[in-house]
Amino acid sequence: MKLSIIGLGKLGAPMAAVMAHKGHMVVGVDVNADYVAAIQNGHAPVRETGLEEMFQANRERLSATMDYEQAVLATDATFIIVPTPSDPADDTFSLCNVMIAAEKIGAALRKKQDWHLVVLSSTVMPGATGGKLLPALEAHSGKKCGEGFGLCYNPEFIALGSVIRDMLNPDMILIGESDERSGEILEKLYRDVCDSNPHIRRMNHVNAELTKISVNTFVTTKISYANMLAQVCETLPGADVDVVTSAVGCDSRIGQKYLKGALGYGGPCFPRDNLAFSALARANGVQPILAEATHRLNQSQAPRLAGWIQARLPEGGTVGVMGLSYKPNTEVIEESQGLALARHLLSVGVPVVVYDPAAMENARPLLKGNVTYAASAAECAKQADVLAITTPWAEFRDLSPAEFKPHGTVLDCWRILDKKAVGAVVEYVALGFGAPQP
Repeated sequence: MKLSIIGLGKLGAPMAAVMAHKGHMVVGVDVNADYVAAIQNGHAPVRETGLEEMFQANRERLSATMDYEQAVLATDATFIIVPTPSDPADDTFSLCNVMIAAEKIGAALRKKQDWHLVVLSSTVMPGATGGKLLPALEAHSGKKCGEGFGLCYNPEFIALGSVIRDMLNPDMILIGESDERSGEILEKLYRDVCDSNPHIRRMNHVNAELTKISVNTFVTTKISYANMLAQVCETLPGADVDVVTSAVGCDSRIGQKYLKGALGYGGPCFPRDNLAFSALARANGVQPILAEATHRLNQSQAPRLAGWIQARLPEGGTVGVMGLSYKPNTEVIEESQGLALARHLLSVGVPVVVYDPAAMENARPLLKGNVTYAASAAECAKQADVLAITTPWAEFRDLSPAEFKPHGTVLDCWRILDKKAVGAVVEYVALGFGAPQP
């Protein structure tokens, strides 16, 4: 197929690369001239694992422009994957960027004779696709949905750092369709693109919209349960959260994924989707007790660690925070637990040394106070009287015991270090472990 993708950021650019990798001709559209120029020169406009290599390998099938009309007229289907920022007033998702795209796509469709498929992949509130996007497309195109064009809601279920892998190997493809023809075309496209033979679920717009935020809300609940379980384990001599969750996850009703007691969740999706679900429920007279409790528990993680660290920090000592991105293999710092911990400590006057392989520059504007930026993980470890490993980057596992400050304390939030080796040099503490049994 010939595809146009509106929005070439952290999800749109990988989508363009994956579709081209599978043999489809792709025209990207973005208001960012630098993104467009990068793609025109065969380069990835954003950082993501494997993305640069995929762009270079498929450059003959990839192009980009700032002209919506050019892209729509040259293609069979258009994906909208623009930001839908959370509204600070009520935690719902803003459609401002989606509606701008709708106006321009609709104007292009007015000039097009052939039927065209429009696919919304941005996360939106239930009711948005059929209630706002569809009428806007009809108004600007002069055509009726289901006749002159089709409209699907098709959100992605991916994680930054593994977007390409996740797009090629999804568990499920979710399609909210305006009509059967639209759903069939999109299903056929994904049958060709995906390597994993995923479940494909087709439904109406509102059910698909609700499914999207429900999945992420359920996952955040599972993460927070595991984190609460880790805190309980810390109070019981001999308890080990990894042993417990490994057994709990064997139950097919529960499963192993995201069941690891450690730090809270972060990033650009989980926190805001959970809040949006709560806002949706409240707006419709339903008490979102579980979602709200999940959010409160998640927000308590960094202050809890800060208190633990301050109680063990020698007078005049320095805290090391190793990991500022919200997860490994990305520079994204939104809702990062490590960043929240560093900011909390700095706000009460504690000297902090930080290190992250990718997120240092993104974090700088947000870190105010007595902060030092280490040039390496080893440098950070050597300066810290109490060191917290807050993001499980692979390179942190390779630190040798000699690289830690002697007689210091290491808080291994994700239990990635060799407890015996590191414990011979420093006081080693891991989240989710109770005191040794006598």
